[in-house]
Amino acid sequence: MSSPQKDKDTVKVDLGGREVAVPKGGLYDRYRMDPDIDAIARDPRVSGVDFFRRLPKAKVDSPIGPTLTPNFYYTMSTARLTMLAPSKAIRTRLPEELAPLEIAPGLGLISVMFFRYDVCDIDFYTEATVGIAVKPARHGKLGFFDLVTGLKNERLDAYVLSLPVSSDIAQVRGHDGYGFPKWVTDLDVDIDDSRTTARVANDAGGVDLAFSAATPTQRAYVSRERVGSLTSYTKINGGWHSTLNQTNVLNAGTTRSTRDVSLQVGEGRMSDDLRSLKPKRTIQFDVMTEGQAALHMPVPTSVPPRDK
Repeated sequence: MSSPQKDKDTVKVDLGGREVAVPKGGLYDRYRMDPDIDAIARDPRVSGVDFFRRLPKAKVDSPIGPTLTPNFYYTMSTARLTMLAPSKAIRTRLPEELAPLEIAPGLGLISVMFFRYDVCDIDFYTEATVGIAVKPARHGKLGFFDLVTGLKNERLDAYVLSLPVSSDIAQVRGHDGYGFPKWVTDLDVDIDDSRTTARVANDAGGVDLAFSAATPTQRAYVSRERVGSLTSYTKINGGWHSTLNQTNVLNAGTTRSTRDVSLQVGEGRMSDDLRSLKPKRTIQFDVMTEGQAALHMPVPTSVPPRDK
């Protein structure tokens, strides 16, 4: 399936000295991160905008130049596979300052996620990630509350190994502005009430990761009834930063059954990262067929040193 961005004329924009193409007449071209919320509310793909009216944007300096934060995602869908992996394997991929969030001694949590952003401030794109659940940097001991809320998608702290995306602006903003390991590739994500599928291409056009599963039964939520958060840790210019992503869940479901879950691990950067974590088994599959999000710019954070 081709992305809408590929079917439109583009215009060039400057992001911190990097020139990138964005859809002509798209949200970024028109608003430069300062959207007309009333106009977006009239988009038939957007079910409501009250979540964003309560989140004022602020102008900040960043590695990609002056920008407004947060980045708003008005209509999006996601899928997440949560897996068990040996803490020993996980620690080989974590900076020494971070520690895995363990479900039992010697057993941590990792995830593979797929995202589809249909309406957002930087226009349509898709992305995927291999990530590691980590202990919150604010304390060194495992909290039961952290484990429970992480599994419920209410609050999660993570370190990302792979984050391919389908658009240039998402890559430049994510890599230069947030410090994430982002690159551009062909990446298809389709999520609806019946089926969830995704395919991430490698540099040769083959399969890096491919996924297919029946979508878990969805439950509808009133806007702001269920707002989750993800805090990701990255290093920018040698200093630790934390990035907050708030998600307004509108339709979502979870299953522990993996009977119909098919994950093809091919050849490429994502598959290499996943294999390096030595996943043992999938314990949970979450799909949000409709949601919204506010992605804040990274802020400097204190990450205390940890014992190896």
